[in-house]
Amino acid sequence: MDDLAPQSFPSQLLECQAATNRILQVQETSGAIPWFENGAWDPWNHTESAMALTVMGETDAADLAYKYLADTQRPDGAWFGDYGNALPMVGRDYISREAAPQMLDTNFCAYPAVGITHAYLKSGDIDWARQYWPMVKAAMDFVLSLQRSDGTISWSLEAVGTDEDDALLAGNASIAKSLECAIFLASALREPCANWVLAHTRLLSALRSQPGAFDRRGTGARFAMDWYYPILSGALSRETSEARLAAGWETYVAEDMGCRCVIDEPWITVAETSELAIALISLGKRDLAQRTLQQVANIHDRDGVFWMGWQFAENLYWPKEKPSWTQAAYILAKDALFGTDASSRLLTHSLLETP
Repeated sequence: MDDLAPQSFPSQLLECQAATNRILQVQETSGAIPWFENGAWDPWNHTESAMALTVMGETDAADLAYKYLADTQRPDGAWFGDYGNALPMVGRDYISREAAPQMLDTNFCAYPAVGITHAYLKSGDIDWARQYWPMVKAAMDFVLSLQRSDGTISWSLEAVGTDEDDALLAGNASIAKSLECAIFLASALREPCANWVLAHTRLLSALRSQPGAFDRRGTGARFAMDWYYPILSGALSRETSEARLAAGWETYVAEDMGCRCVIDEPWITVAETSELAIALISLGKRDLAQRTLQQVANIHDRDGVFWMGWQFAENLYWPKEKPSWTQAAYILAKDALFGTDASSRLLTHSLLETP
């Protein structure tokens, strides 16, 4: 998209320039966008950061990020993703820069479809989207090769056939959105995708009516993402989403502060709060979304770059990290609130007729 003029963005996003600069600072010359300098890399958070760059008019940098994905995709359509959350802390405040465990994670591998669709909706450049079709197709075919007979999708290739095999609720909800985007892109390019449509229908059915098929190891409910992602993904009905939101609000939201990352720690995070705001927008709760997002608007350094989160029992920023994806989540939430084009509605509205 190098020939496209920089895209304008709403004035409300001007406050996000420092966050944008942080993503550009972290991006490597190869196009890779790790969590932070010398940090973990995975295709999900890389794609989210590329989407934020697109929102903020940094189309050349976003295009370089997508080229990096195309250049590093494995022959089977997957990417190895680093599990940065598994890394130990160095002292109290910093995440280790050692090599993270790597997995062929289905949710990680599905998400580039969202990024390519987002960039296409922003620019309207179908020829640009077409050059990434082989990448999207191969990635989605890999992901769906791990779909089970009940419609759920195993969280990683390595886990299949082991005691670690599970269908993660947040991950499957995110895959549902990725699959929606892939189907939309196939239609725009007039490419066949009947098997994807069937897989999408089966996955949505599982998310709506088979709660016991997910999180069989019982580890997911600790995380706020397992609460709001089925809402954010659009997989659930409006009535079910409203009930889910109300049932979990006091558990996952620290009043007047933001969304917790996990229920058992006094820690709110900018990324989870931003994603919750997007989920609220998808339900038409724009005022509540704006108030929720505003609660974390000041969790930044003196330059305006967002810290990962706030430890409210000890009243300190923690950890002392400013990840690329934290900046991206906030930018995308602001764009969902104030953006006016089709790309700003990608995460809050369905691209397809609901099956």
